[in-house]
Amino acid sequence: MIRTLWRNWQPVAPGTTPFDPWLLMAAVCLVLTGFVMITSASMDVAAERYGGAFFFSIRHGVFMVMALITAVIVSRIPVAVWHRYGPHLLLIGALLLLLVLVPGVGREVNGSRRWIGLGPVNLQASELAKFFMVLYLSGYLVRRLSEVRNGWGGVIKPTLPLGALVVLLILEPDYGAAVVLMGTVMGMIFLGGMRFGQFLVVVGVASALTALLAIAQPYRLERLKSFQDPWADPFGAGYQLSQAQIAFGRGDWFGTGLGNSVQKLFYLPEAHTDFVFSVLAEEFGLIGALAVIALYVLLVARIFLIGRQAEKQKAFFMAYSCYGFGFIFAGQALINIGVNVGALPTKGLTLPLLSYGGSSLLVCAAMIAIVQRIDYELKCQRAAQGHGGKQKDQPTSGSRGRRGRNREQPA
Repeated sequence: MIRTLWRNWQPVAPGTTPFDPWLLMAAVCLVLTGFVMITSASMDVAAERYGGAFFFSIRHGVFMVMALITAVIVSRIPVAVWHRYGPHLLLIGALLLLLVLVPGVGREVNGSRRWIGLGPVNLQASELAKFFMVLYLSGYLVRRLSEVRNGWGGVIKPTLPLGALVVLLILEPDYGAAVVLMGTVMGMIFLGGMRFGQFLVVVGVASALTALLAIAQPYRLERLKSFQDPWADPFGAGYQLSQAQIAFGRGDWFGTGLGNSVQKLFYLPEAHTDFVFSVLAEEFGLIGALAVIALYVLLVARIFLIGRQAEKQKAFFMAYSCYGFGFIFAGQALINIGVNVGALPTKGLTLPLLSYGGSSLLVCAAMIAIVQRIDYELKCQRAAQGHGGKQKDQPTSGSRGRRGRNREQPA
């Protein structure tokens, strides 16, 4: 087992780094920015409620060390291992979502049961479920690509496990994670070669279900109403959005300076988690907010570029895994920032790599590590076989798909 996990670790071509430096730089900058902002945003709340100003920053520092260790370990695991055990990991993710709903096992915070208590820390099962779903679906697309491209059967089959996970997420409830998961799966299947007409139908059905879920519960309907005009009830349903907008207004172009936020002083709820971007905008202004957005754009762009390179080398599991992780990072960042600026209704989604939260940080570190491992293995393939050689994941047999393509050949 140990030799399986640590094999195939070989040097790449001379003059080539064994990792993507731009991806690593973006991830490290976001994590360090997050640590600074979590410390700034949580000091007064921590001192008041936990007796120590650095309560949250110390815990997040421990999570950062754990994330670094996780990234190092995951980066040493060959991608083939993730491919082989994708279905098993999806089953584990579903079981974790079930455990969350068991009284005495799942922990309830602010009316939502999303965490499994592990002593002093909480494990958020939805983070692992999204991660495992990407790995499972990547393997499915490699095995059933001709079905996905040629009919409805290949499109409908992965919606069965997706539907089961979404139901479990709604029962928690974790509406934001369900939306990100559905968007990630649809994006991966579309990039796998789904016909555009099918894609429009799927998007229409998913949008209808999302709208139905949004109005199914009174509190969600109230959020939608307050989102349209948070100042109509600034001390009630619109309190969070109105306070976030005040933070952005105070930040102006260059901000009030690090540590000088007023909204973090018990005005803005969850200032170090869901609304840390508002505190950042208040202290560093529009320039600082745009710099963070630019880091996310760089991060997601590098992930998709590595995925595209994997597709060119016919390493399709690697390609679809990169696309899935890219969709998760982009979706969560877009929703969280959209909520902070008032462009989207309030949802409890963390900002990847930047918000406080151990589960989110560990899973994000694992996803980045897998993408870096993919980049490394692709470079090794190019160094060993050349750009035009036969690649490891290239199919040698199989049924012919639409327009005479092999079942695993990219569109």
